[in-house]
Amino acid sequence: MKTIILALAAALTVTSAAAAQHAGHADHSGQAAAPAAGTVEGVGVVKKIDAKTGSVTIAHDPIKALNWPAMVMPFKVADKALIGQMKVGAKIRFQLNGQVIVGVRPF
Repeated sequence: MKTIILALAAALTVTSAAAAQHAGHADHSGQAAAPAAGTVEGVGVVKKIDAKTGSVTIAHDPIKALNWPAMVMPFKVADKALIGQMKVGAKIRFQLNGQVIVGVRPF
């Protein structure tokens, strides 16, 4: 019985150590993982608005929280009413949840 208890204790120790070591590893793909919850803010200039599809194209500054360089890309909006707060050529602050704009305010 004592041998079984010692073997179980040793197995649990090894498993816990391996799990703790693995938990500290980052994604080795070179890309930072997106935040699991909450929103991330970006700053950019509205280049195109497509009210029909509910998307806007923005030339945004780097977004450090997502490890994104500056680029021009289209985004969907969570609510088409947000499009009314944007104008082509305007510099804005926008909040993203994933890759969807959930909030907008003037820069």
